[in-house]
Amino acid sequence: MKKSIFITAVLSAFISMNSCKQNPSAATDKTVDTEKIATDGSSEEQKLVAPPYVPAPVGERAAKKVIVRLETIEKVGELADGTQYNFWTFNGTVPGSFIRARVGDEIELHLKNNENSNFPHNIDLHAVNGPGGGAEATFVAPGTEKVFNFKALNPGLYVYHCATAPVGMHIANGMYGLILIEPEGGLPKVDKEFYIMQGDFYTKGKFGDKGLQEFDMDKAIAEHPEYVVFNGHTGALLGKGELQAKVGETVRFYVGNGGPNLTSSFHVIGEIFDKVYIEGGSKINEDVQTTLIPPGGATIVEFKATVPGEYVIVDHAIFRAFNKGALGKIKVTGPENPAIYKKN
Repeated sequence: MKKSIFITAVLSAFISMNSCKQNPSAATDKTVDTEKIATDGSSEEQKLVAPPYVPAPVGERAAKKVIVRLETIEKVGELADGTQYNFWTFNGTVPGSFIRARVGDEIELHLKNNENSNFPHNIDLHAVNGPGGGAEATFVAPGTEKVFNFKALNPGLYVYHCATAPVGMHIANGMYGLILIEPEGGLPKVDKEFYIMQGDFYTKGKFGDKGLQEFDMDKAIAEHPEYVVFNGHTGALLGKGELQAKVGETVRFYVGNGGPNLTSSFHVIGEIFDKVYIEGGSKINEDVQTTLIPPGGATIVEFKATVPGEYVIVDHAIFRAFNKGALGKIKVTGPENPAIYKKN
């Protein structure tokens, strides 16, 4: 029964892909005349950077048209040391590029599917008010591109992901990212900002098995991942990927959960979050030890680094951290602070 559901979904996707190939002009049938929607007549192209980094803050600028270009790329990469996986990505990374705008912006989103892809893709942005979050407007066959426009109405941190059938498979292969809609006037300034996104991966082989691993639909349906990781790799935030801050700096994490299945219990060992933007929205909680992030959800956490050392970032469903890969570090350098912490 499970296999028949999967086969039906895949066939549906391929039928839609073939239809799109026969009529490439459908890609722009509903494109908005973007020259008429800019709030103040100006526009800018988003300068995208790879995670764990984010574009510069919006600040106090006026609303404008923001052009964002994403490309869906299917590529083999490392899930763990010696373990490869065929990731499906936005802009070649897991998570996809961080998108940053403000309330009132008109966002022109270009979605291109790489010509070497084997599957069609699209994008559903949780920041969009409109059918499918943009998914209906962006179904792209390999080698094609579509454009749609939306106005950012609600401030917050939102997930985006592929929503092509079978949706769970596309998400499980790494097709997710975050879009931040800043409030008017921008967010309060901090010293450091980082982008972290958790995901669960379902492989035929067991955790640690070497070589190229295939996606396992049965494990995904049963919600039994072999890997739970930050930023697409067991070591993405370790070693050379370890995050850096200094004593006295205020650090902000934009944290998402691509899922597709597991809820994250996000925690930094040895730190307390001074602020947590609950579910990525406008309400702020204070003095929080661990915060829940559901699949398809996000949060913003902030803390001031007061004591030097290495701080471990985990999903506090703790076997996921030390047995499935949901582990990272932030290294804080600077003078000791014995008034707050000292070894006797």
